[in-house]
Amino acid sequence: MPPILALPFPSIDPVIVQVGPFALRWYALAYVAGLLLGWFLTKRLVTRPGWRITPEDVDDLLFYITLGVILGGRLGYVLFYNLPSYLEDPAQILMVWQGGMSFHGGLIGVLIAMGWFARSRRVPFLDVADAVAAVTPVGLLFGRIANFINGELFGRVTDLPFGVVFPHGGPEPRHPSQLYEAFLEGLVLLVIVQWIARWPRTPQNAGLIGGVFLFGYAVARFTVEFAREPDAQLGYLLGGLTMGQLLCLPMAALGLWLILRTRAVARAA
Repeated sequence: MPPILALPFPSIDPVIVQVGPFALRWYALAYVAGLLLGWFLTKRLVTRPGWRITPEDVDDLLFYITLGVILGGRLGYVLFYNLPSYLEDPAQILMVWQGGMSFHGGLIGVLIAMGWFARSRRVPFLDVADAVAAVTPVGLLFGRIANFINGELFGRVTDLPFGVVFPHGGPEPRHPSQLYEAFLEGLVLLVIVQWIARWPRTPQNAGLIGGVFLFGYAVARFTVEFAREPDAQLGYLLGGLTMGQLLCLPMAALGLWLILRTRAVARAA
């Protein structure tokens, strides 16, 4: 059955402004805005009682996180989603302006960056991880909206009335899966982790925010992947799942372990 209404793709130029060879894109602005707003919210958060990192620590942490996001996100996409193509032409790896960033790769990069930072500053890793997890959905919200503006990472064909005809998605309306992810991974998850972040901070519940974020993101992403078009070069993998869903499984397991760990520590205290 054809959809009741197929929504046209909004005419938004992915380039905000261009001066000569320099172009400011919505996607780049989303990264910058997410990092800066996350930095601001984290500085406020760690002033609350119980946190063992300082606002001054957060200033330096921003640099580490930025490196982790960019390097991890790019290398993760190369390794997880399109390795054969990049092996044929390794110079493409540096062409980040052409797109290709992986959240799961960025997560690994951020985990390494946080570990490096925590060790160099002699601060508890779980305090750093919880502080970052409490604001990460901000970046996800902006990033998914930028994906929608770029007309990339769109969903599967749908007959629902809010299907969107994307410029590079063929003539049929598709799920605006980027907006589903912006809502679930961004807005909903942000409300949840910020609510938990305002609970009294104790050594016993260290790791809870990070665990809830990891588990919550994995559930949201796994669910939305049923409406999202899989990467053309990969298609469907084990059991008909997508690469995004398979990568969410260890993420959900780690998040659940952190949640259960804090409960066990609290009972033993």
